[in-house]
Amino acid sequence: MPLGLLDDYAAILRQSTPLIDVRAPREFAQGTVPSAVNLPLLNDDERAAVGKTYKDAGREAAIALGYQLLEGETKQTRLAAWRTFCDQHPNAAICCWRGGLRSQIAQQWLADGGIHRPRVAGGAKALRRFCLDVLERGASRHLVLLAGRTGSGKTETLRRAANHVDLEALANHRGSAFGAQSTPQPPPVAFENALAAALLNLDAGASAVMEDESRTIGRLAIPEPLFQAMQQAPVVLLQTETEQRVQNIYREYVLEASRPKERLLTALARIERRLGGERHRQIKQLMATAFAATPKAAPALHKEWIRSLLRDYYDPMYDHQLSRKLPRIVFRGNADETLRYLAQSAE
Repeated sequence: MPLGLLDDYAAILRQSTPLIDVRAPREFAQGTVPSAVNLPLLNDDERAAVGKTYKDAGREAAIALGYQLLEGETKQTRLAAWRTFCDQHPNAAICCWRGGLRSQIAQQWLADGGIHRPRVAGGAKALRRFCLDVLERGASRHLVLLAGRTGSGKTETLRRAANHVDLEALANHRGSAFGAQSTPQPPPVAFENALAAALLNLDAGASAVMEDESRTIGRLAIPEPLFQAMQQAPVVLLQTETEQRVQNIYREYVLEASRPKERLLTALARIERRLGGERHRQIKQLMATAFAATPKAAPALHKEWIRSLLRDYYDPMYDHQLSRKLPRIVFRGNADETLRYLAQSAE
């Protein structure tokens, strides 16, 4: 059976084709596509040694060293990992940086054992180039932005809307000073590739719904062409009563969060300068009192600092930002009304 190539990059992304990425861990950590798993042919030290040999003695010597490093138990261990992955994912493919020697070796070793899997033509580099093209084209499609004050429940509403892209989920960050998650954000390349995959999976004939975001979500930046398109898109404003917003924030950032005290105090310190010294001190004290209170008293005390932060910081800032978008607001309503509007406008 001939060994094959897989060059339908759109299908790889749309179908989340499982990929055995045989690049070294340090390369993989710079970014990949969402469906890839790192099962390297060479580890970081081995790759460095092969690279040095290539530089000092040429390609043939480097290849010879590579095979030498992969003899015996090392080869069997890595081959066993690939075989296990293929057993678990019958539609898996193999990928390296440029679709060259490393993925060819993995493909051949698997084939020698009766497992035939295609390798990605052009490798991770070609996939990356395709993702950048998707992002460029994505900026030309019709977008609708979902906006609303802090705590309005935008994310929950967005996820109930058809044809949406959850930028904060892809970035693993809620998008504010308090938005860091317990796990790190992905590398920029991985974020952009995942965004490209999400765009590919949308209905091309319907509006793409996204949350109204700043240029950066945590430390990750929305690709410039898409962000510029977002600045021209119509805005749907989600309106939620203040007490419901307070409850939403209490649930998400206190009740459901891991290590909430540590994370909230750290986040509060990030905006100390913008809050001002006295206001920062007051809110910090309210937080500390709430975390030290009895389970019965704590909810009311937490909601006190949340109200203060919304009233004195987030709402004035958000209202100022929203004032510049007033001409683009096409609808205002609660969550159910907003979802009905989005559904009707997509028809």
